[in-house]
Amino acid sequence: MRKNVLLALVAGGITMFSTQNASAQEEVVVEQEDVVVGELVECKDQYYSTWRDNWFIQLGAGIEIPYVENYLNDGGDAKRHVTAAYNIGFGKWFSPYFGWRMSFVGGAMHYDTGVYSKAKYVNGNLDIMWDMLNSFGVKQDRVFSIIPFIGVGGTFLWDYTGTCNDLDQRGKLKDNEWVLPVSAGIQLRFRLCKYADFFVEGRAQFIADQFNRNTVGNPIDANVHALAGFNINLGGRGFKTYNPCNYLSHIAELNNQVNDLRADLATCGAALAAAEAQLPCPEVTKEAAPVVQAAPLMSTVRFRINSARISDEEMVNVYNTAEWMKANPEQKVVIAGYADKKTGSSAYNMKLSQRRAEAVQKVLVDKYGIDASRLSIKANGSDVQPYDTNNWNRIVIFTAD
Repeated sequence: MRKNVLLALVAGGITMFSTQNASAQEEVVVEQEDVVVGELVECKDQYYSTWRDNWFIQLGAGIEIPYVENYLNDGGDAKRHVTAAYNIGFGKWFSPYFGWRMSFVGGAMHYDTGVYSKAKYVNGNLDIMWDMLNSFGVKQDRVFSIIPFIGVGGTFLWDYTGTCNDLDQRGKLKDNEWVLPVSAGIQLRFRLCKYADFFVEGRAQFIADQFNRNTVGNPIDANVHALAGFNINLGGRGFKTYNPCNYLSHIAELNNQVNDLRADLATCGAALAAAEAQLPCPEVTKEAAPVVQAAPLMSTVRFRINSARISDEEMVNVYNTAEWMKANPEQKVVIAGYADKKTGSSAYNMKLSQRRAEAVQKVLVDKYGIDASRLSIKANGSDVQPYDTNNWNRIVIFTAD
């Protein structure tokens, strides 16, 4: 987006320059346009993740309790059996707020339907997860998170023992069951490090009545899981950020350059009109030596934090400087590098500003053919801050020598 905005502004400036040049003999009106930074854009970090980031594997174990047709025993209490459950899964957080996972749970289910009964089962669920605390303010290294989730899936049961009354279409007792549960639950996640989390979660699944091959009583059975385990974050968990206001300073700078060019064009138009008013020209007895005045040099190259790489959108400013130097072959240029004093030590920032200036010099020499003797480098580190806004000082500024 930033690249498109910059190209559009440059194209607009060229169009305005050409239009006014074509009508230079008419009255020229210069309009100064100001860019107000930050009024129309919310200047806050935005979070995003690529398809490769924030995948995780989940490993856990716990217990499960079925809620099915339980007959009362002699003591008058419904007997429910607790058995072990084992969990494995994988998923991805596609933002700090929402993610998905595929979770599998299996084990042996025990219950009473007049007699002791049991079956083996495996369940798979596709869950949508919500990191509730991040919705109130994103904190990438948050130690404790509350994550509600909902899901749908499938459960397969086999190896039944005990009583049953669920018949197939041939009137025979079923050997296995396929059911489609819906579920909801909540997970408590504890960050151990960037690559691992400990979790505790509870899930309630709501299933059709034939879940345990018995179809009496309530039309909905349930199965409750309580699990604990670990999330292994592949490549670490974290999100990249960008700030939509970072490009506004470039727009303001380009706008100032356009206004300067329009003012120069107006001056040329006025000089041309004054010359035409003196026609016919008086005879020139001696040819005066032309006075060549170099055009102003107004360009910078901005960098990302802790980086000396020139981005694609900033490469246009290096190109413009190269063209300016070709148009002014006798002019030398100082490439002054800076760093943001809010990040890094003074010594580190001095080396970083040196690398930034050297990166710009290398492109001018190797790519655009500028003689290295016309370029000099000055590393200012973070001891000098040309701008009041800190992150604007991750910059290289060209000045005529």
